[in-house]
Amino acid sequence: MKQENKILITGSSGMVGSALSRCLSKNGFTNLLTPERIDLDLQNHSSVDDYFSINKPEYVFMVAAKVGGIAANISDPVGFLQENLDLELNLFKACYKHKTKKNLFLGSSCIYPGNAPQPIREECLMTGGPLEPTNEGYALSKIVGLNLAKYYYAQYSMNTVCPMPCNIYGTNDHFESSKSHVLPALISKFVNAKDDCLEEVVLWGTGIARREFIHVEDAAEALIFLMNSNYDQPDIVNIGYGSDISIRELADLIKMKVGFTGKISWDSTKPDGMLRRCMDVSKMRNLGYSPSIPLQKGIEKTIQEYIELKYERKFE
Repeated sequence: MKQENKILITGSSGMVGSALSRCLSKNGFTNLLTPERIDLDLQNHSSVDDYFSINKPEYVFMVAAKVGGIAANISDPVGFLQENLDLELNLFKACYKHKTKKNLFLGSSCIYPGNAPQPIREECLMTGGPLEPTNEGYALSKIVGLNLAKYYYAQYSMNTVCPMPCNIYGTNDHFESSKSHVLPALISKFVNAKDDCLEEVVLWGTGIARREFIHVEDAAEALIFLMNSNYDQPDIVNIGYGSDISIRELADLIKMKVGFTGKISWDSTKPDGMLRRCMDVSKMRNLGYSPSIPLQKGIEKTIQEYIELKYERKFE
């Protein structure tokens, strides 16, 4: 990509999209297309086609998606499947019709089979194991997107890279319990419990599940690295830190960083989700990229951002 190229970032108001905008702007890219929904309705084919006709993007970051944690996925599997399928089909069709130079489709580590060997290598995708039932609708939509990238490359030589990130957290994350993933949910729970002088925080599951996390600034840098590289095939590339942590350890870490002095209780009637999800990131490292923000530093930054956000909302 050159600094003057027209670059479309879908979902630019979300966590990953806004991080991409910041990183690209910091690196001198001046022709960013970051439409709001009123200007580009990704669920509407005509809206997407019209936007591409008028604005003529050359590079497209497809990072928009309906996302959420276990509770949100369990309560609305139809929405997670249908909304994500609609926007994927519309975007791939528009990218082909309007002859973009290169695209990026953001996958998700949650679509790997639940019984995949750990750490998970890229070739484990679709190897016959069951999907994690707590986010099956979302996972199915992402599998379709990855296959669209593969089919458009095979049939039309349309270049789309497909990074597969682990759990992304950080600036502009969702902290509401109905939408959030585990790390921001823990931050909001412990900060709120401390502010409310609670003696106990109750968390889902047993805490034995293990997850891998990458700060959104590192994730954005990785996506830009892939778009700037000569790698232009739809073969997936894992994006992560290469190490994981148990949810129990994560909760203890966040509790300590927040300064909450009460106790933690675990509600074992609630699901843990997949018991381990850690990525083999050797392919990404061999291409030349490694993340730089350690988990503790990223958590400290995210806690402070949540406290500032909570304070701002209190006095709005």
